[in-house]
Amino acid sequence: MGSIFTLSIIQSALELGCIYSLVALALFISFSILNIADLSTDGCFTLGCAVGAVVTMAGHPFLVFPAAMAAGVCSGFVTAFLQTKMGVPSILAGIIVNTGLYTVNIAVMGFASNVNLFGCDTVFSLAKNMSEAEWYGNWYRLAIVALIVFLAGTILAWFLNTRLGLSIRATGDNEYMVRASSINPGFTITVGLCAANALTALSGAVLAQYQKSCDINLGTGMVTIALASLIIGETIIGKGGMFKKVTGVILGSCLYRFIVAAALRLNVPAECLKLVSALIVACAISFPYLKGKTVFYRNQGTALVMGGKKKKGGDAVC
Repeated sequence: MGSIFTLSIIQSALELGCIYSLVALALFISFSILNIADLSTDGCFTLGCAVGAVVTMAGHPFLVFPAAMAAGVCSGFVTAFLQTKMGVPSILAGIIVNTGLYTVNIAVMGFASNVNLFGCDTVFSLAKNMSEAEWYGNWYRLAIVALIVFLAGTILAWFLNTRLGLSIRATGDNEYMVRASSINPGFTITVGLCAANALTALSGAVLAQYQKSCDINLGTGMVTIALASLIIGETIIGKGGMFKKVTGVILGSCLYRFIVAAALRLNVPAECLKLVSALIVACAISFPYLKGKTVFYRNQGTALVMGGKKKKGGDAVC
């Protein structure tokens, strides 16, 4: 284990796990709560990254995060509008928005395929200057992303326990019951998707400052990564309250990054990481089903054995 995971690898995995956990939390809202397959996640992540890079270049490193979240809210609103007002199925609405965001993203980046932030001030570079003489040294990046994720997760868990949050959760459980309770499901879906896309864009903005660059294809496969993190977290934590579920999603994202780090240390080609991600998702999704089947067949076998013993006992009595 020590030869696979060094201190720098553990630190990097935790940092990236925290950053990508924001996308996993977004899918927690759209996929787990609202039962909506939001395929605009890839484009929205790149949108947040692009907005974050442009605002950082303009000299506003702290304005990056609200600006990116506002852009994500706009993306989520368009997706929800197509679903609730135009009658477009959720999957097709996500595909349409994701396709349109490609042009929007490249326009935000000044019609360039990538943007470099080297030489620009970021929250990480500012924190580095402050931490050079402090005891935490190179852990300043993990402290920043952990703080952002802690605040986002806490606010999300609190919001989902409010009256509006409970309405959003009820919409995912039974839309017709919500409509019968005089709650507009179109409004709750819109709020839910706007919140989810805001978290996705926030993750992209943090990553832009973290790696000091933005690429137009950066969000490719983000749905798979976030879904893997979400399923792993839900499998580990199981049932519980909102705070417990949010914590599980964050832990699942970090665990996923450790799995990827282990695959890289085992000399798995970088071109195969998408296949590794797909296998992780498939295993994580099928694990509860296979576990249930195993328990069922085990109980069935136990019942047959007990039935055979009772039958033999009855024959002996006769």
